[in-house]
Amino acid sequence: MIEFQAVSAGYEGRAVLRRISLQVRQGEVLTVIGPNGCGKSTLLRAAARQLPLMEGSIRLNGREIGSFGRTEFARAAAFLPQARSLPAITVQALVSHGRYPYLGLSRRLRAGDREAIRRAMEQTGVDGWAGRELRALSGGERQRVYIAMALAQGTEAILLDEPTTYLDMRHQFEILELIRRLAGEGKAVLMVLHDLGHALRYSDRVALMEEGRIAACAAPRELAESGQIDRVFRIVAHRQGENYFFTAQGR
Repeated sequence: MIEFQAVSAGYEGRAVLRRISLQVRQGEVLTVIGPNGCGKSTLLRAAARQLPLMEGSIRLNGREIGSFGRTEFARAAAFLPQARSLPAITVQALVSHGRYPYLGLSRRLRAGDREAIRRAMEQTGVDGWAGRELRALSGGERQRVYIAMALAQGTEAILLDEPTTYLDMRHQFEILELIRRLAGEGKAVLMVLHDLGHALRYSDRVALMEEGRIAACAAPRELAESGQIDRVFRIVAHRQGENYFFTAQGR
């Protein structure tokens, strides 16, 4: 479980997050939504220990994240930021990077590491691309490879910042279905999405941020019917079965 307790954090002495309290449970997808600049990515960076806290604490399975050693934390939580470099590397080599926190000084993969890599590639459906260059893949294919790398880390928590950005619709659905399967296997998944329909369709709970604070956090249907999304985004939410669409207010 990931737990934020009255967390404030930001940049150059300016708080972007303001006393955030939030829990992400094992086996669930909790998606953070909110207008641009409200602090969504900052929240993930704080959870990934890439940003010092001004106040409060973040705990992973009951333990403050600052108490983990670097390698120890990499075995506990995987973070996939929105912007990443695109190295000249094969698919299998990139997925293998997920095992680095477990390797000794020799940096040699052992049988258990190879099995973890094989299983992660199989789970994400990238095993057939093992020898292909990462740069030769489409955006959606590359995203699946990066998720395979995170799976190979063997962590209980996965942090994802806009995992569907720049992907076509088919690949967006593939990635979101994969993320749901990971939660079904017991992972605690905290992700940021800009697509409100996807957030409401694929999440167990949705946290709505506004000006650095959590305005509401609830199950998708409860949040949609509360009117909070409409208020914060100045839109109107409509539900059709399990799906949602949105229109501008006054139309």
